[in-house]
Amino acid sequence: MIAIYPGSFDPITLGHLDLIGRGSRLFERVIVAVLRNPNKMPLFSVEQRLDQISLSTQHLPNIEVDSFDGLTVNYAQMRQAQVLLRGLRAVSDFEVELQMAHTNKTLSTQIETVFLATSNEYSFLSSSVVKEIARFGGSIDHLVPPHIALDIYQCYNQNSPMLNPISTEAISPLKSISVEREA
Repeated sequence: MIAIYPGSFDPITLGHLDLIGRGSRLFERVIVAVLRNPNKMPLFSVEQRLDQISLSTQHLPNIEVDSFDGLTVNYAQMRQAQVLLRGLRAVSDFEVELQMAHTNKTLSTQIETVFLATSNEYSFLSSSVVKEIARFGGSIDHLVPPHIALDIYQCYNQNSPMLNPISTEAISPLKSISVEREA
């Protein structure tokens, strides 16, 4: 059975990779499909994301990386896939994903959506969170593979905060300042 794991993956995170790894044990083949969305301004080009994902999943023999535009259901039919694989982090994800699954079912009764709950350690993680942390100079080394962290730091013209830790010093409490009132 072939599963499609669609998304923007801008960038792919350790949460995405956890889901891909778990999906690879459940399905004969998993196609990680990067959506070409002209309405978004991604950090990385589709080609860069394909390369990043390929490098991150090279140890999994039944993973294929591809891109598409248009409806996911049409792409799945073209690739002869029977399943759309989706991850759920929170209840809010479930509402959106369930609506999408029902919509996709109206477009093709041949495609099923399978939801996998995100592993606890990644339940907070999203590509948007990674980009925001990096944009403000925080470390993302624990959220994405090392080669992707380097790519992201380069986009923001930064070095890894892990390589250049910020030193902090304790600030002593202010002494009481007496304020004289004018009489």
